[in-house]
Amino acid sequence: MFGYRVPAPNEALLISGRKQRGADALPFKIVTGHGVFVTPVLSKATRLTLAMQEAEVAEDAYTKQGLTLAVRAVIAFKVGDDHESIAAAARRFQGDQGQMPTLVGRIFSGHLRSIIGSMTVESIIREQQTLADAIVDASKPEMARIGLAVDSLQISSIDDKGVGYIKALAAPHQARVNQEASVAQADADRQSAMAQQESIRHQAEYARQTAIAKAQYQAEIDQAQQTAAQAGPLAAARAAQEVITERALVAQRNAELREAELIAEVIRPAEAEAERIRALARADADATKLSAEAAAAEGRIALDQAIIEKLPEMLRAAAEGLRGANVTVLDGAEGLNSVVASLAAQGMTMLDAIRNGMRVEPAQPTKPGTEVAPINPVAAA
Repeated sequence: MFGYRVPAPNEALLISGRKQRGADALPFKIVTGHGVFVTPVLSKATRLTLAMQEAEVAEDAYTKQGLTLAVRAVIAFKVGDDHESIAAAARRFQGDQGQMPTLVGRIFSGHLRSIIGSMTVESIIREQQTLADAIVDASKPEMARIGLAVDSLQISSIDDKGVGYIKALAAPHQARVNQEASVAQADADRQSAMAQQESIRHQAEYARQTAIAKAQYQAEIDQAQQTAAQAGPLAAARAAQEVITERALVAQRNAELREAELIAEVIRPAEAEAERIRALARADADATKLSAEAAAAEGRIALDQAIIEKLPEMLRAAAEGLRGANVTVLDGAEGLNSVVASLAAQGMTMLDAIRNGMRVEPAQPTKPGTEVAPINPVAAA
């Protein structure tokens, strides 16, 4: 739109040409963050940058010890965001905003020389942040009067201009650092050597295990191949052995069957026949024995009968012998009875003697069909 102006986010729009009201009114209007209508011909709009800017300082300064140090620093600054700072910066730099870095560098150069003059080289080197904070704090009032604000100050380098003081200060530390570095390097080399040796051992162990595993695998493969090669003959041998075993079992069963048949057909009939013959022999022997015993009994009976038949005659002969004898009989009838009894007893004694003397021995068993001749008791007598 004609006459309408909008400042950038990092800019301030300064509108002049119209009279501002109020005792404290500025000769121009400050607009930030929004647009505004600027009346042509009657008003004029200019822009003031609010962006971050940079200024460098390269200054030779004397320390408390009188040594010259070349110090380089970088300052980051900008115009303040409030209207007072914008107004102050606009009055000073609106015509030539490029002067801001130069002026800031000069301001900080003065404060840098002043603060370094109160410090030693050792403190400057060791406490660079303290030095930077001191310079910023010292320059804040002046920077505020010209509408600028410092964001940071960084010391980029400190040099003793070839005197060698800083290098001498760093020598012990450098030597210690070098020593520690040498020790660290030696330790690192030792660790590296140990690691290499350990790696070599691991590689050797791995190679050994690999060789053993390969040998085992090859042995298993060879064994499997031999087993496979022997499987056919072994199977045939097992089959032949099984056939032989089966034939042996069949032969054994046949032998047992034949043995049973022989027992049933030959041995059992033979044993039965033998038992029958033994039974017949025992029966014949028993019969022969009975026949002999019967014959002996008949002989004794016949002998006894013969003796009994002769006994009266023998008694008569005895009596005849006593007839002419002079026998004195005592005790009367009792004595006579005693004499008779004595004679009878003598007769019985004679009868027993004759019987015992004429006793026939039991006949021996004879073969079947053999006849035993009977004994004549009379002739024996």
